Amino acid sequence: MNIRCHGSRPGEIALNVVAVVVTFNPEPARLVELLAALATQVDAIIVVDNGSTIDVLAHIKSSSLQNVESIALNSNLGIAAAQNVGIARARELGTNYVLLSDQDSIPGRTMVRNLFDAAEKIRAAGKRLACVGPSYLDERQQNPPPFIRVTGFRLERCSVLAEDAVVPVDYLIASGCMIPMHVLDQVGGMREDLFIDYVDIEWGLRARRCGFQSYGICAAKMRHSLGDQPIEFLGKKLPLHSPLRHYYHFRNAVLLYKEHWVPYNWKLVDGWRLLLKYVFYSLFAKPRVMHWRMMTVGLWHGLCSRTGKLD
Repeated sequence: MNIRCHGSRPGEIALNVVAVVVTFNPEPARLVELLAALATQVDAIIVVDNGSTIDVLAHIKSSSLQNVESIALNSNLGIAAAQNVGIARARELGTNYVLLSDQDSIPGRTMVRNLFDAAEKIRAAGKRLACVGPSYLDERQQNPPPFIRVTGFRLERCSVLAEDAVVPVDYLIASGCMIPMHVLDQVGGMREDLFIDYVDIEWGLRARRCGFQSYGICAAKMRHSLGDQPIEFLGKKLPLHSPLRHYYHFRNAVLLYKEHWVPYNWKLVDGWRLLLKYVFYSLFAKPRVMHWRMMTVGLWHGLCSRTGKLD
């Protein structure tokens, strides 16, 4: 693991927000756009590259930003491990909050400020805050994905109806999620054996088990690309991932269902959604046989408690 600094600010004692950006063969132009959008909103940016085959360092240098440092991992260790490396470095910098970001997200101009203000207000009200996250728009889909929570045995999709709304949720997607460092100290970091997929869900549920609540902040905005090109079905555009991502998605879902501490009602609701996805993607995701095969292998490996990277 190699660490390089690019104009980082010496002498900082206590930072408010440090961003951790995980990359893996990113699109150079979008990465530079992301870093430029973050640089004006946070105190420092830590880019953790997960063994890319392209020269990510060169693209970071080309941005000429003054508060970015990079950590190059020798191989692809998975998003959870990379996030933990970035979080550890942010802890060394003495930050109060960590902002996680994927390489395919672009924060709105005031996203971090809106998240920070909301977090401070929630904490001032005496609530045990797990994390806050923005509403996001995938420009390839027609509607912004809603915030999600499970109530009883029903899945609630909380659409953004009011700009100032603060929505209690079970979990948030990792990209754009801002977490107080003291919560990470108490709840722990991301679960590395999941590698990718359900990592943010597992952490959100674990934080809730520890007595912390996650919140969606409607005033905070972000552009985010979810998966590959969506599938059009009955007039709607539905997200689609690669067969390999479907393997991790289905495997890690089963791994969570086997955890005794995960709420029973959440397992049933998410399990029903997983069944619907299995049928839908087996029928409509091309190549169908490959998607079906990888989902099926994922289910089997989950039942066998297999974790880590698929060889």
